[in-house]
Amino acid sequence: MASPRDAQLTKIKKMKLTFTKMQGIGNDFVVIDGYSAPVNLDAATIQRLADRHFGIGFDQLLLVEQPTVPGVDFRYRIFNADGGEVEQCGNGARCFVRFVHDKALTDQSEIRVETARGIIQPRLEDDGLVTVNMGEPRLQPDEIPFVADAAAVTYALVVGEQTLEISAVSMGNPHAVMLVEDVQTAPVASLGPLIEKHERFPQRVNAGFMQVVSPHHIQLRVFERGSGETLACGTGACAAVVSGIRRGILQSPVRVTTRGGELSISWHGEHQPVLMTGPAETVFEGSIDI
Repeated sequence: MASPRDAQLTKIKKMKLTFTKMQGIGNDFVVIDGYSAPVNLDAATIQRLADRHFGIGFDQLLLVEQPTVPGVDFRYRIFNADGGEVEQCGNGARCFVRFVHDKALTDQSEIRVETARGIIQPRLEDDGLVTVNMGEPRLQPDEIPFVADAAAVTYALVVGEQTLEISAVSMGNPHAVMLVEDVQTAPVASLGPLIEKHERFPQRVNAGFMQVVSPHHIQLRVFERGSGETLACGTGACAAVVSGIRRGILQSPVRVTTRGGELSISWHGEHQPVLMTGPAETVFEGSIDI
């Protein structure tokens, strides 16, 4: 029979966590309100929550918090399924906007949000879609970060016995984008993990496989660091479009077709922000003991 002290310890150790399950073109998230009251989750807990058999299941966990800098409405933190915190997530940013409106945390159509890589400005459109100003892409190797002697439009990347031509772009998180003839048969499962952990990307990287359909339309698959291939990747879509425009094979705006749905990406050249527009939907609400 448990002693009163044991019962008290069990009570202290357990906490009921309320969450919202959301998705943006198939990229799925658990969103937690840490704005109204602080929430602290360690990597092991996030991994358990991410398990699609024994937990909730998600590509990323999004934590809404009070801002830490003036002139900003919210702070936005992103954790991959492996428990690691990352800098940015485009599809997550759209879900973030839908969440704070649905929870009546703001009534503003456009907000300023603090992320680990700077301020983003998402806007809820009248048609229900969300547009996110993702800021300027970072193209200098040391800002991505990527090991290279100088900035270039494309780089040769040796992976095993292959030499791949990639573009390296940061949208607040690092991306390596390559062209493929057929995105459906691209070696995402085999090449993705090798590119993700390539030594020239010291913080690992998201690997994008892009098929150009026309100057205003691409198809894209992304192997995300810490999560594996996802149905969609918003920052990956932005990085792919920036890559294609810099290569001279795409023209803004570009429709990006992923396995989970479509985004519209606009970029008007260096020193200009990337604009991403797409849907964000709530799937269900729930709570779980952790």
